[in-house]
Amino acid sequence: MQYKELDINSIIPYLKGVDEVMDYFDSDDLKANEIGDGNLNYVYLVSSISDSNKALIVKQAVPYLRCVGEEFALSRERMTYEIRALTKFKQIAPDLVPKLYHVSEDMSILVMQYLDKHIILRDGLTDAKRYPNLSEHISTYLAQTLFKTSSLYLDSTSKRKLIDEFNSNTELCKLTEDFVFTFAYMQNETNDADNIKDNPLAKELFSDMEFKEKVLDLKYKFMTSSDALIHGDLHTGSIMLNEEETYVIDPEFAFVGPFGFDIGALIANLVNNYVHHTIVTKDEDFKDYLLGTIKETLELFESKFLKLWEAQKDSALLIEGYIDDETAQNYREKFLKRILKEAVGFAGCKMARRVFGVAGVAEIRGIEDKQLRADAEKLVLKIAREFVMKYEKIDCIEQILEIIKVNSAR
Repeated sequence: MQYKELDINSIIPYLKGVDEVMDYFDSDDLKANEIGDGNLNYVYLVSSISDSNKALIVKQAVPYLRCVGEEFALSRERMTYEIRALTKFKQIAPDLVPKLYHVSEDMSILVMQYLDKHIILRDGLTDAKRYPNLSEHISTYLAQTLFKTSSLYLDSTSKRKLIDEFNSNTELCKLTEDFVFTFAYMQNETNDADNIKDNPLAKELFSDMEFKEKVLDLKYKFMTSSDALIHGDLHTGSIMLNEEETYVIDPEFAFVGPFGFDIGALIANLVNNYVHHTIVTKDEDFKDYLLGTIKETLELFESKFLKLWEAQKDSALLIEGYIDDETAQNYREKFLKRILKEAVGFAGCKMARRVFGVAGVAEIRGIEDKQLRADAEKLVLKIAREFVMKYEKIDCIEQILEIIKVNSAR
């Protein structure tokens, strides 16, 4: 089918031609509302007029960056990679990815399960809500998706096929290279100009060459590593959950990249939320919960990843009999430490870029009191800088928590 940009009037006629969707709705009359507030795509809620409990999400990519406008051209092929990633992740971690009812790479569109009993993790955490299964679920997602798309699990042919399938997602990789590792640390037209003007914090960041040199190392890792299929944008806005269920959504940035990037993105967003509660709510109990969530998630990830690896006899990297069990175990443990180190470095970049870059986060940029926002930005950058400058020296999870606590106490 030839591509056509849909709107609330044309979506329903399109869906009436999709058997799987109409089977779900039992041929009910439908209505559509635009609900998306993301940076890239248009998102619609399509529901039955007679039964509001029957509803699906429709997401379509348009050939420009939605948050900027048509003047910022962007290939709609990003939806191709989101479709492929959701399909792949659904196979690997079926309980942690929404159900897909229809996909079309030609139309850059997907129709998926409406998570009406779930909320965005960022919103829940900002409201100090606790999720007893978050660490268990998200550590499973990370361990399963990262291990089973890596050369630690796949044979060489399968791994190269995976790279071929995903690593033409060049435009969104370039967005990350620009917005996570570059523009947010210099004068650039895409930055939050009103906040930068006459702001000594921005001047300090933009002139911090020691920090920026370290960021270059991390940017190079991002650009050149082909460890595993990563989500590419695993922030707390890409996780929907309730007390029982957790779903990971929006992997349009997916490509075969560094192990630590998704882990680092998650750490960064949990720390940003910690900063919010440090500066705004002063909720010490919830801050402890957030630190505990970081600790538990990382510990569970490491144990699950190691367990998967120990059970895998042959892969592109290692075949049975090459080394003895003790050497293999030492190698695996050192390998996990390298992943943790890089995750901390990436976390620092993901935190720092939210302060002055094009895409802020609500728990920081949404603080209405100007002084409190400035205090939060200062603390975010302080922790982020420590992460970036010290990531290569991180040997254990406790050191990460110590950086967060010590800097927040000052």
